Order: sequence, then C-alpha cells, then structure tokens
Amino acid sequence: MTEYTDHHGPTGLRTRGTIVVVPGRGETRATYGRLGRRLAADAYRVRVTDTPDLDPADLPGSLSALAAALTAAVGGTAPEGAADAVRPVVLIGADTGALALAALLGRPELLGALRPDGVVLAGLPGETASRKRGWDDELDVRTSCPAHRGTLTDDAGVRRGSLDDAVPGALLDAAYGAELPLPALLLTGDADPLADPDTLRHAAKTWGRTRLAVVRGAHHDVLNDLQHRSVAAETVTFLETLREDLVPLVAVESSAW
Repeated sequence: MTEYTDHHGPTGLRTRGTIVVVPGRGETRATYGRLGRRLAADAYRVRVTDTPDLDPADLPGSLSALAAALTAAVGGTAPEGAADAVRPVVLIGADTGALALAALLGRPELLGALRPDGVVLAGLPGETASRKRGWDDELDVRTSCPAHRGTLTDDAGVRRGSLDDAVPGALLDAAYGAELPLPALLLTGDADPLADPDTLRHAAKTWGRTRLAVVRGAHHDVLNDLQHRSVAAETVTFLETLREDLVPLVAVESSAW
C-alpha cells in the first residue's frame, strides 16, 4: 500500500507548483480526495500524506520525523529527469497536521533539506478539554457538507472519536509560539467550536507575512465544508501570489454593496 495519494494536473499543461497535504486527527488520505482533485485541476501537483504520528513526550523527535517524511514526499514529486520538485512548494495542514507544520516551521534547525515556499494552515484548534461525543455529534463539529459527512462515515480508516482527545499543550505552545519564516494562509470557519479566534488573530499579526481568512458558516473541517469551492479558490489565490512574489494578480475596487 502506497504511503501517498497523488493527484496530477491535466495532461499537456505546465505544472504550476507542488502541494503536500498533511491531514489531522482521525483523517485519512481519502479525506482530501476532493481538495486534491480540485487543486490538481489548476495544474498543481498534489500529494497527500498520512496523518503524522506526534509524541507529546518527544515533540522534537516527532517534528524531525515529520520533516524527513515531508522532504521525501516533496522530493518524490520531481518530474522525470528533474532534480527538484516544481516550485513553489506549499505545505497544507489541517487540525493537528496544521499545528505540527507551524511547530516544525518555527524550528528551522529541524527542517533539514525541507525548504517550502509557503504554508496553508486550516482548522487550527485551540486549547479544549477532552470529552466524549457520538459520531453524529463529531460530524456536526467537523462539517455540514453532506458529501464530506458521507466520505468520513464510509471510510473505515477514519478514527472516530479522535476530536474528543485534547490537543497536547506542548504542541499548541510550539505552534502558536513559533515564528513562521515564510508566507502563510490561515483558514478558519466562524462556526468552528474547536477554534480560538483571539489566538488565531494574534498569530496572524505576529507571524508576519500571514493572511487570515475566516469562512462564514464553516466548521472545523474548513477545507471540506459546504464552502469548499470558495476555500479552494482562496487557496489557489494564495498559491498564485507565491508565484508572483506575493503581489496579487487582481486588484479589487468596488463600491458599497
């Protein structure tokens, strides 16, 4: 069984960049099939990894292992005959996958050969207490999208009850206390009960080249909720600005609605 799920762009089009997606708690690679196909349709090379195994008792070791896994994942996308992956290289993380990416990027000594050009952090959780939910309640926390609810329910690999686990404090501290050295897009739903809006706004201000996008009506699985088309469009806009040295290709001027 392959350790990645790959999505390739349309035949004949030049690849515009490389994306590696890191899932969060309870998710599998299949969780991001729709997102991967959509981004690949815009001629991005997309690779989805497994959810990282994070040991709160050895967070530096876990982050080093994640860096090595991501380096291998990115390197494996290089076109035939090319030495490197097509740039920009962008990492997308969800839930604890997003926290792990933030924590890793804040520790440049752990990055090794991994040199991404940007990062998308989606559904970053805040500090929450452990609790027990039924599956329907967990789905309500995650999404109101019928298609995504079906994807999660029908996937035998999804670990139900995963959102009941409290996020390790060491991981939260490492992520939100990091200084991100690269452009970042933060995606959060305003109906996400696991998010800490104040902490996200503070992070967006202190991390530097960071854009915070709050998605109206979206839940914790902001990449896969009802608004997934708009979220994918926001992601592609971010990807395209990376190709243009963070200069937006579209300048918007409008009157009051």
